[in-house]
Amino acid sequence: MEKEKQYTGVNGYLMVAVVFVLLAVSITAIILLSNFWFISGIVLSVFLTIGFVVVNPNESSVLVLFGKYVGTIKKYGFYWVNPFLVKKKISLRARNLDSEPVKVNDKVGNPVMIGVVMVWRVENTYKAAFEVDNFQHFVDIQTEAAVRKLAGHYPYDNFNDTEAEITLRDGNEEVNKMLEEELVERLSIAGIHVYEARINYLAYASEIAGAMLKRQQAAAIVAARRKIVDGAVGMVEMALDELNKKQIVELDEDKKATMVSNLMVVLCSEKDTTPVVNTGSLYQ
Repeated sequence: MEKEKQYTGVNGYLMVAVVFVLLAVSITAIILLSNFWFISGIVLSVFLTIGFVVVNPNESSVLVLFGKYVGTIKKYGFYWVNPFLVKKKISLRARNLDSEPVKVNDKVGNPVMIGVVMVWRVENTYKAAFEVDNFQHFVDIQTEAAVRKLAGHYPYDNFNDTEAEITLRDGNEEVNKMLEEELVERLSIAGIHVYEARINYLAYASEIAGAMLKRQQAAAIVAARRKIVDGAVGMVEMALDELNKKQIVELDEDKKATMVSNLMVVLCSEKDTTPVVNTGSLYQ
C-alpha cells in the first residue's frame, strides 16, 4: 500500500518568466523572420501554463500522472508542475458535521432519535483520495453506522433496564468517549482525523414519546409521593413521642389510630384540609 508523499513543485513565478520569454521570442521570430515554425513555441507556451497550481493555506493538491500517484503538495504557494499531472484539491481545514437525528433502537429495543456533532479534518490525503470513493460521503455514512452501533450498547434510560449503570441520557462522558473511539476506528481508512464527537440530540421517537412522557411523569409522582409519605410518617411519630414525653394527654390505641389517620390525611393530602371541630368526646 502506498503512503502519502510530499511533492515540491517548481517555483511558479520563475516559470511565468520562462513562459513569457518563450512566448516573446516565438512571436518576435515569426514577425521578423517570417518563420511560422515558431508557432510551435507559442503552442508550447500555452501548454506550459497548464502546469501552474495555486495551493492555499490549509489546502493540498494531490498529483497523479497517468494513473500513478506522484505526491501531494501541502505547503501553500504558487507552483508549476508537469502539465500532464492531474491535480485534485483536498481541503485540510477542520470541518464540523452536525448530523440530522436518525431513528435507532437502543439496547432494550426502544426507538430513539440521536444526532451527533463531530469535528474532523483530512490528515492523510492519499487515503482520502484513493482509499474511498468520496471521503465526505464516507464520513456521513460511517457516522450514522457508529450511532446505530452505539445505541445498541446502552438503553435510553434505566426504566426498562434497572441494572444499567450507564445510559444514553445520563452517561455523557462514557457514551461520547465510545462514540469517538468508534468513529476514529471507522474513519481511519479514509485518512480522517477526529478531534471530537459527541451526542447533541437525544429523544424518544415520536411514536412512543407521549407514552414515555406519561411514564416519566408517573415515576416522578410516585417518587414525590414516597417522599411525602416518609416525611409524614416521621412527623406523626415525632408528634406521638412528644405527647408521651411531656404527658400532655394520654392516648389509648383507638385514640392513637384516630390521631395518626387525621395527621396522615392532613400531611399527605394534595388539597388544603377543612378542619372539623368536635364539641363532644372523641367517641361521638
